[in-house]
Amino acid sequence: MHSFQLLCSLLLCNALVVAAQRKLQKVPEQEEENVTQIRMPQTLSRGWGDEIEWVQTYEEALAISRNSKKPVMVIHHLEECPYSQALKKAFVSSPEIQKMAQEDFIMLNLVHSSTDDNLAPDGHYVPRILFVDPSMTVRADLTGKYKNRMYAYEPEDISNLIENMRRAKTLLHTEL
Repeated sequence: MHSFQLLCSLLLCNALVVAAQRKLQKVPEQEEENVTQIRMPQTLSRGWGDEIEWVQTYEEALAISRNSKKPVMVIHHLEECPYSQALKKAFVSSPEIQKMAQEDFIMLNLVHSSTDDNLAPDGHYVPRILFVDPSMTVRADLTGKYKNRMYAYEPEDISNLIENMRRAKTLLHTEL
C-alpha cells in the first residue's frame, strides 16, 4: 500500500511541475498543440496538394517524365515567402489544377534552386513555375503575364496557369 501512495504522490508532483512550466512559459494548451503540428515532418507536397504524387529531385522528375511521356511541372517557392504562400493557397483551391497535376504531370516543388541553369531562364525569383517536356526541353513559351518575371504567377493568374498547364500537355517532341 505504501508504494501505491508514493506512486500517486509522484504523479501529482509531475502534474504540478508540468502545469508550472506551462504557466512560466505562458503557452496556452491550444497553442502548444499548434506548435506540435508545425514540428511534424512535411510530405513532399509541402502543402501544394497532398493527393498529388510528388518527386524529390529534378533528375528523378526528368527520368520519370521521359518514361511516362508526361511533362514536368516545377514549382520554385520558399516557405516563408508571402507570395509563395498566396500562390500555394490558390493552387490548392483549384480543383482543375489539382486534377491535372495528379493525372497529367510529373510534379516537383523546390524550396531551393536547382543546379540546372535552364530552370532559371530569367532569374532565381520565387514563386516561379516552369514546364519541362519529356524531351528535357524547358518550355520557355509557357510564361505568365509579367515581363520582368516571366514564369511568375500570382493568385489572380490561376486561369493563365491552367491554360499553360493545358498547353504543356501538348508535347513538343512526340517522337520520344
